[in-house]
Amino acid sequence: MAMTHTDWSDLPQTLRDAVECKSGRVVSARTVAAGLNSQIAAVLETAEGRVFLKGVPLEARTALASQRREAAINQCVLAVSPQLLWSAETEGWNLLAFEYISGGHADYAPGSPHLDDVVKVANRLHRVTAPDLPELRAADQRWSAWAGVDDAGLLSGDSLLHTDFAGHNILIGEEGGAWMIDWAWATRGASFIDPACLLIRLIDAGHSAKNAELWAQQCDGWAGADDRAVDVFAAAAARMWDDIAKAEPLQWKVSMARSAQKWASYRKGAS
Repeated sequence: MAMTHTDWSDLPQTLRDAVECKSGRVVSARTVAAGLNSQIAAVLETAEGRVFLKGVPLEARTALASQRREAAINQCVLAVSPQLLWSAETEGWNLLAFEYISGGHADYAPGSPHLDDVVKVANRLHRVTAPDLPELRAADQRWSAWAGVDDAGLLSGDSLLHTDFAGHNILIGEEGGAWMIDWAWATRGASFIDPACLLIRLIDAGHSAKNAELWAQQCDGWAGADDRAVDVFAAAAARMWDDIAKAEPLQWKVSMARSAQKWASYRKGAS
């Protein structure tokens, strides 16, 4: 369930004081519209510079687990992600403060100049060794309900995966280059899964399934992927997004379900 963002000015004074003890006096604050899982998502202009602050109440257990996962993995993904400056659990909240990256969110539309940078950041991530962290999810377990017990093992692997390639999770820097944010769904699994997650987003942005796969094939993680494993994941992703859309039929979820089904149908036809 998506969270409604709370503006900085509406936070309890005791919480704002705790943040300022860590980041310095806040001169101004701007709530970020994008993002679904954090109740606080704000760019803070402080006396010591800009920081991006995100926070969830401690009683929001699912979001809390995701945010703790993001904090745990940060030092391992600095090649592709902003640095976590500090974290704290105080005044009933879990808080993460990241270095601020100037830029905007990735545009996935056909012909977008951002696509090359998105592939490049996916390839930088592919070179990162998956850490041995208990917070990391396992792909074969995560998708087993939709892949089936017999086929879920085809999704296992040792690659570090981001898995949530929504455009608002990829920052395009003002001076070029791309950065990945929001590691709530960090997973260990087969390397082709990240390019596959990306290509579903590309289909949702207007690419054909064939063209989206051509972009995925430019990702190092796709190289050597077993066709059977890719087919299993495509079908599992379609079932997963269908369940998500039926449980909460928001427009973007329904659209993602259609896009995942387009890819699964394309894979079935190609096979």
